[in-house]
Amino acid sequence: MQPVKTKKKLSRADKKQIEAAIARANRTDKKGKSAQDSIPYERMWPDGICRISDSHYTKTIQFQDINYQLSQNEDKTAIFEGWCDFLNYFDSSIHFQLSFLNLAASEETFANSISIPPQGDAFDSIREEYTTMLQNQLARGNNGLIKTKYLTFGIDADSIKAAKPRLERIETDILNNFKRLGVAARTLDGKERLSQLHAVFHMDEQLPFQFEWDWLAPSGLSTKDFIAPSSFEFRTGKQFRMGKKYGAVSFLQILAPELNDRLLADFLDMESSLIVSMHIQSVDQVKAIKTVKRKITDLDRSKIEEQKKAVRAGYDMDIIPSDLATYGSEAKKLLQDLQSRNERMFLVSFLVLNTADNPRQLGNNIFQAGSIAQKYNCQLTRLDFQQEEGLMSCLPLGLNQIEIQRGLTTSSTAIFVPFTTQELFQNGKEALYYGINALSNNLIMVDRKLLKNPNGLILGTPGSGKSFSAKREIANCFLLTSDDVIICDPEAEYAPLVERLHGQVIKISPTSTNYINPMDLNLDYSDDESPLSLKSDFILSLCELIVGGKEGLQPVQKTIIDRCVRLVYNEYLNDPKPENMPILEDLYNLLREQEEKEAQYIATALEIYVTGSLNVFNHQSNVDIDNRIVCYDIKELGKQLKKIGMLVVQDVRFVSC
Repeated sequence: MQPVKTKKKLSRADKKQIEAAIARANRTDKKGKSAQDSIPYERMWPDGICRISDSHYTKTIQFQDINYQLSQNEDKTAIFEGWCDFLNYFDSSIHFQLSFLNLAASEETFANSISIPPQGDAFDSIREEYTTMLQNQLARGNNGLIKTKYLTFGIDADSIKAAKPRLERIETDILNNFKRLGVAARTLDGKERLSQLHAVFHMDEQLPFQFEWDWLAPSGLSTKDFIAPSSFEFRTGKQFRMGKKYGAVSFLQILAPELNDRLLADFLDMESSLIVSMHIQSVDQVKAIKTVKRKITDLDRSKIEEQKKAVRAGYDMDIIPSDLATYGSEAKKLLQDLQSRNERMFLVSFLVLNTADNPRQLGNNIFQAGSIAQKYNCQLTRLDFQQEEGLMSCLPLGLNQIEIQRGLTTSSTAIFVPFTTQELFQNGKEALYYGINALSNNLIMVDRKLLKNPNGLILGTPGSGKSFSAKREIANCFLLTSDDVIICDPEAEYAPLVERLHGQVIKISPTSTNYINPMDLNLDYSDDESPLSLKSDFILSLCELIVGGKEGLQPVQKTIIDRCVRLVYNEYLNDPKPENMPILEDLYNLLREQEEKEAQYIATALEIYVTGSLNVFNHQSNVDIDNRIVCYDIKELGKQLKKIGMLVVQDVRFVSC
């Protein structure tokens, strides 16, 4: 019996999306040209391969950022050299494009990620105040922009069947090269590429992209119908209109003899929606060397002609035009780089797409971008009457319709380092606020439970705000999650915060009536390891702090302590009642009964904490922990007892679980 196949029922939003796509498909201008006709690709496959023309196929890889601008000079050099090797991988048969998209996100996107929902308890006013603080910090940075980086590569092939295996091989090589740089990267499938194009074409609406491949056949639509904007308007030669958004494309004229690695980073730091696209085509090495040699020959011929003119005119033949001397030396230096310094020749088109809600704001954004270019002795020139071609060339499709190229060597191309600083902004339900990125001023939101290592340290100079950071994280964790918070407070500075959060403050001192027994054992603590083994390890750490010197405990001493710890718990394990729980004095007495002299040495060292003046921890625990947030105040303990107290409090969290 054959299973019955059921069709997926379309939701109301899906039906609305299909209806909108049909409306766009039927919308044309007076010349009979639709917005879909301007989108320069022929077909998109589900695996991410896109056919741009009859014989050109592309794929796109999204890559993340790494810390470059804040790195030391030697680290910067290593990253730069690795990026040069990355670029040298591409031969003349592979055209590739670097795309940097800074697109505005809807206010709800980030507002939802930082808001702390009310829970109907006594702390909703604090939650509201904390959310307001996060919103103010968000406004200081540019988290209103979603920044993504892509590398699109393409090859020429006769068919999709011939293109696919080669694209997959190149894709594997590129991902491995990114991995060597320490950059996380992944390949986009067809739906993800369409989603990115949809985001570019719908900057004015910021609508979620809804699309399924099985919608195409029943509706008779193409993928372009689901991503196309409501309209394109290229009426003037200097700007265009896409839906309700205005935009203009410019190209970068590189006039500077030397470039700075901050040029690209400064463009990407602009606080407006922006797309920076670099189309890069490698020139065949043999062809490049022949071209440079031919140019040197032409310059030498011109130099000889100028010298002949000088002789006929009767002045010094060494006086030649400065341009000839400059170009001649530069050409010879370029030839030397290509022949002996592992340099390749690339043809680069650098395009910048600025967008705004109105023409006036667009002019301001273009002026700001032009100022950045001028700062590095370059010029940003508007693409007059080529705005449509410029817009389509800025899309991460791997198609360059702007034939304005500048020849650069590998190191000159690599100076546009695509890395600035790694952002840390997780959208998890329990992501906590940890401060501001020093370079980008963006929020740092992290759910430490999702990291490989959830542990954390707060380091800094005195007065730099370490305690404040800890208190802020405690408050954030308490308000946002249901986690328990246990504080060991050696300076009695956390009590006001704990009391405001209706927590429990436990004071441990020689005069206090609160006691903690370091020998407490929780039989339900661990399913994987023996609770007794864990307790033995803790007692070893405690004895090492008390007995061990610079070299710590000796192997024989560790063996004796482990033996006595296992013996001292026999009565409790046979009858696990609270009154049978051993205390530190029981361990001391058992050590006195051992024959080894090392046991007597350990017992003597413990004596001051058992029967001496520091017998604070030689009592049965009488602390009832019944609160989410607990603070152990150990300020009045002496210097030596504080060390022991901090270790004991750390173990208490396991006992009270």
